[in-house]
Amino acid sequence: MDAADRDGETVSRLERSSHTAFIDNNTMYVWGGYQVAAGMDVMLPSDEIWLCDLDSGTWERQEITGDIPPDLSGFCGSHVNGTLFIFAGCGPLGWTNQMFSLDLTQQHCSWKKVTDTKGTTPSPRDKHSCWVHRDRLIYFGGYGCKTVGEVRNTGSSSFVVEEMSWTTIGDMLFRFWGWNNEVHVFDIHTATWSTPETQGPAPAPRGCHASALLGNKGYISGGGETAELDMFCLDLETWTWTKFDTSPSCTPLGRSMHTMTPISDHTLFIYGGLGTDGNTLNDAWQFNTLKKQWTKMMHPHKDKPRVCHTACLGSDNDVVVFGGSSNFCILMDSVAVLRAPSQRHCSDVFMFQTQPYSLFRLCEDFIGGNPELFGEQLNWLPSKLRNKIDKRVAFFSAAKTVLTA
Repeated sequence: MDAADRDGETVSRLERSSHTAFIDNNTMYVWGGYQVAAGMDVMLPSDEIWLCDLDSGTWERQEITGDIPPDLSGFCGSHVNGTLFIFAGCGPLGWTNQMFSLDLTQQHCSWKKVTDTKGTTPSPRDKHSCWVHRDRLIYFGGYGCKTVGEVRNTGSSSFVVEEMSWTTIGDMLFRFWGWNNEVHVFDIHTATWSTPETQGPAPAPRGCHASALLGNKGYISGGGETAELDMFCLDLETWTWTKFDTSPSCTPLGRSMHTMTPISDHTLFIYGGLGTDGNTLNDAWQFNTLKKQWTKMMHPHKDKPRVCHTACLGSDNDVVVFGGSSNFCILMDSVAVLRAPSQRHCSDVFMFQTQPYSLFRLCEDFIGGNPELFGEQLNWLPSKLRNKIDKRVAFFSAAKTVLTA
């Protein structure tokens, strides 16, 4: 296999949606997700993780052993102190509430199924979200199943049953499917589940929303059917919900399957998603939590609508977007709403600059993009800096190759 074939195979294997991603030491880690092949959803292997060096743009695949998770859609991935946690999702046998952990600080990574937990594990679900706060995983919302007893013990405002989704045993209703707005906390040190009692105006039950953490507050937006994008925050010390009221005239279109990334102490960056109008969106917005104000952002990526992508905070407060679908389609008839399998999955990485770059970053990028101007002078650089410049040269060289192809 020549280099071009290898590069093509890597790109094909990287194309994905509904994956999890995070950045550590300017390396982006990507796990899970799915592609569409021959009109069918194909889950990507659970026994591998992909690493992208964001300085050079090069990818590396690492194999994983151990208690390999089943093929999962709609799972929630969280990174804490070098460990990736995967919780719940929908697998070959249906919805699950299992948790797996992966210590990425080890030379040879191995999955471990998290067992022997204390407290009450949340019911099986997918399409939920997570805040990482003080070594706790705080999960919100999602879609899943509950037994009759669980539904009876859940407030009507916390779980919305889908009328057409239940299972019967004889004449008896046994299990319901629906959306929730529950908050569940997992302490990673004590392996203990707890369910705090929240106060204030909670978001309606939902899934496919976006979440982000700023300080001691967790933020939730979208995932519902509102015409405008809503925004809530939960104080993770007092467990009090707050709803932000904004003018409809300057509020983004309602959406789901979008991303929300913290870019400063009081600013959230929202990108893409599936609009309530049925379109895959390419707009970018900032929300100032102090001013309670939306600002639409001008950006150079209008040709990259995305849904089911990831958006991580990178160096210099860049928002790093990876994967997702650029033409997510919804088919509707009188019976059901279905996702069309013709969607185009992406494997590109692109960035939003959210603040002015430092002089060092500007010089680094200029040299990386124009190494021919410096010739032998590059050899005078200290080895660590030369290595960084070589990576930037590789990054810009690859970008030029794509542009001229």
